Amino acid sequence: MMTTRKSTLLAAAALATLALGPLARAGDDQAKPIFDGSSPKGWILTDGKPLPRDFVQKDGLNPHGTGSYIVVYEKKLGDFVADFDYKLSKGCNSGVFIRVNDLKDPVYTGIEIALDDTTGQGYHDPGAFYDLVKPKSNAQKPAGEWNHMTVTAKGPKIAVAINGTEVSKIDLDQWTEPGKRPDGSNHKFEKVAIGKLDHAGYFGFQDHGQDCWFKNVTLKTP
Repeated sequence: MMTTRKSTLLAAAALATLALGPLARAGDDQAKPIFDGSSPKGWILTDGKPLPRDFVQKDGLNPHGTGSYIVVYEKKLGDFVADFDYKLSKGCNSGVFIRVNDLKDPVYTGIEIALDDTTGQGYHDPGAFYDLVKPKSNAQKPAGEWNHMTVTAKGPKIAVAINGTEVSKIDLDQWTEPGKRPDGSNHKFEKVAIGKLDHAGYFGFQDHGQDCWFKNVTLKTP
């Protein structure tokens, strides 16, 4: 009788584990907020100092005026999916930097995704991998309106979507020569082969001279 009861309990426990397993894994895979909208906690400047509270404003995190070329999340990321809302002021030139390895040299140790108040589809327009890959379309709303961006980085492959439309993607394995795109045309980063950049680094937002705001910043990692 005891053996039968014990077997029944073990079987029930096994079924419970199976039932909870997918839920536990799903929970681990959920996006986590890394900017809560009210505190600079978790964000730093290129000198390693914490982001001052003044730059967490009513509309969100504003990197303009920090004196730091980029404002970044404090932990380096490898593979990730980042989601956030952003709003540009008129004429704004900004960007999203990913996988920055050296905060003292973000331009040559990371990759920039352009965020500009422009309407074109060139190498410096919204969603472009700056000076590397043009966006397939310009899905950004006008200055003063909120947009949503998703950046998905998995190994050498990175994709960018704006307002639900995939606008650009890059396969870093194809970028083997400094200053050259895979098609042989030139780009500005002559000192580095883009494909040789580290697949882990800092994620953050650029101050290039104008106000811009970021909110609802969430992160999903493997």
